[in-house]
Amino acid sequence: MNTIENYELDRAETLALKAIQFILADEKLEQGFMVTSGVSPADFKDMLGDPNFLGGVLDFLLSNEDQLVQFCQENEIDPTEPAKARRQFPGAVLDF
Repeated sequence: MNTIENYELDRAETLALKAIQFILADEKLEQGFMVTSGVSPADFKDMLGDPNFLGGVLDFLLSNEDQLVQFCQENEIDPTEPAKARRQFPGAVLDF
């Protein structure tokens, strides 16, 4: 992997971790994530380094425009950033 790819992956991982914080800070979002993913809060710590899990977190965030916009506003990032970050993890659908 070249330096640019490493940088992009690092940025994607950081963004996914921020998304986890965002989800866990809102009880409704947390419950929705738990139902959708089957992951319990106790499992989060063990899964933080799993690229599949981080991709799933971003999938969840991207699945609802309102929560995506709120996340981006709170983190002062462009609304396209989570989708760009998602491409760095396994299972991403790439546009050609």
